[in-house]
Amino acid sequence: MKFIMNVELTEGYEKWKQLFLSVDHIREKYGMKVLAYGHPKDNENKVYQVIEAPSMEKIQEAMQDPEIAKLRTDAGVNINSQELVFLVE
Repeated sequence: MKFIMNVELTEGYEKWKQLFLSVDHIREKYGMKVLAYGHPKDNENKVYQVIEAPSMEKIQEAMQDPEIAKLRTDAGVNINSQELVFLVE
């Protein structure tokens, strides 16, 4: 299943990107694969990610992982701004 995640950043795109790219091994643990990521041309503090996951259960597991939550906070992700859009396949 594929989904788009949208979040707002509080500490800038470069800090987020550096941390985001350094944790592929954690995404692999949940069978998740990043298909694309980026931000609007005029707003580096709003990031979109297109991710493929094996199941809704794996997405929920990953979202409850305290290590992932800490990494996201450390990267400046405003957790309250998170939006998910599940894509029809």
